[in-house]
Amino acid sequence: MKKLFYICLVLLGTGNLFAQENTEEKEDSRLDFTANIQNNHLWRGLIITDKPVVMGNLSYALDKDKKWKVGIWGASSMTDDKDGTHYKEINYYVQYSNGRLYIGLWDLFNSRNINTAIASDDIFNYSNRKTAHIIDLRTNYTFGPSFPLNIETDIMLYGGANAGEVVLEPDGSYKKNKYSTYVQASYPVIKDKKVNLNAFVGAGFALNDKNFLYGNGTNSFDIVNVGVKATKSLKITEHYTLPVSMMAMWNPANKFARIQLAATVF
Repeated sequence: MKKLFYICLVLLGTGNLFAQENTEEKEDSRLDFTANIQNNHLWRGLIITDKPVVMGNLSYALDKDKKWKVGIWGASSMTDDKDGTHYKEINYYVQYSNGRLYIGLWDLFNSRNINTAIASDDIFNYSNRKTAHIIDLRTNYTFGPSFPLNIETDIMLYGGANAGEVVLEPDGSYKKNKYSTYVQASYPVIKDKKVNLNAFVGAGFALNDKNFLYGNGTNSFDIVNVGVKATKSLKITEHYTLPVSMMAMWNPANKFARIQLAATVF
């Protein structure tokens, strides 16, 4: 599996290398896309998949300063998980960012292992009782150069039947959403160096229930994501650098840990 990951990384990076060296500089466009490859997918302290993943992000800037964007983010694992299911996800978003403040509204749809007894695997189903979509409000704010602490707050506003976000009445009708919330603080321990290092700690709770998505099901508040992330850029040629990262994370509530290696190939 590791060999497959590294082979894909080399092929993607090499293809981009030749493309950058042989393409003349063009006028800046509001339309853009990027691609990442990594050995697993970790999200807010959760293990989405332990298999190597390819991710893509297609975005369009609505203004010339590129503060407002709409986009499509997607990902797929390269192989099946141990349970025979295959991770595939497609999300849509609209966001605003001015460099310090970020606000985004995301529509998440992970089609892996949907339990059709409680949720619909139809991507066009948005019913409050059975939709597997999650409408996710994402915000973060960085205080400033002298104190670059970043505070992130994310709230699941709607949907998520397959993720246990929807609570039903005894007769099976819709009762409420839990509004699972994730809050994280991160700080650049080392910055503006060849290798930079960020430390982070994240917690989860629900605004409308005792149980929430990120926890172990027993506590109403849990620390679910603690770790560090190192980043650097590998200079491949004069015209091409490869941003890479290594993250170590621990989930105290669910008692597991993971290492993640990732690269932005273009």
